[in-house]
Amino acid sequence: MLELIDIHTYYGRSYILQGISLKVLDGAVVALLGRNGMGKTTTVRTIIGFTPPRRGVVRFEGRDITGLPTHAIARMGMALVPQGRRVFGALSVEENLKLGLRNKGSVEMVYDYFPQLKGRARHGGKQLSGGEQQMLAIARAMLSNPKIVLMDEPSEGLAPIIVHAIGDIVLRLKGSGVSILLVEQNINLALKVSDYIYILDKGQIVYECESREMAENAEMQAQYFGLDKFTKL
Repeated sequence: MLELIDIHTYYGRSYILQGISLKVLDGAVVALLGRNGMGKTTTVRTIIGFTPPRRGVVRFEGRDITGLPTHAIARMGMALVPQGRRVFGALSVEENLKLGLRNKGSVEMVYDYFPQLKGRARHGGKQLSGGEQQMLAIARAMLSNPKIVLMDEPSEGLAPIIVHAIGDIVLRLKGSGVSILLVEQNINLALKVSDYIYILDKGQIVYECESREMAENAEMQAQYFGLDKFTKL
């Protein structure tokens, strides 16, 4: 579905991604984990076309999309849930959702996933709680009828009960056949929903494994996340 091959990305002279490679298989949830400043968001920006790499290849469904404009990549079936939600505060929930409509999608479809948004349909985006804004951002991405969704820190700043709900939504999307690249610091969420994990450190992939292996690897947990054990969501 999605493959990055030896990606090198810069911001000016700053060398951010230093030869990373990863894959997201069809229908899988893959988590990209790492602390702040390690290059996670740059990875997302590289894939979606905001910050094209200087070297390396990005493939989507076998096609080289490196350097394509973002709108062209989105039309191919890739959606982004950006860090910080980026909902339009001056627009209502329903208006925000309609901005994401593409192909045969409908606003009513996402209300099945997010019934609380239906009750807030006429409220402005800035009137929503942080959790509701995150749900709105995910719902808006879903309305483009994507084949793959890039989620950049969807749990950031949210209460544990909302993080749990986000995890359930990710699993439901996975069950519908949507592939997901989940960029996160929340290891508990990643372990709950993902099939495979990559750890990014200072712009390089330093470890990769199946999620169940990471859950059982106390040494790796302590080395990269300073944890003795994970808390189940």
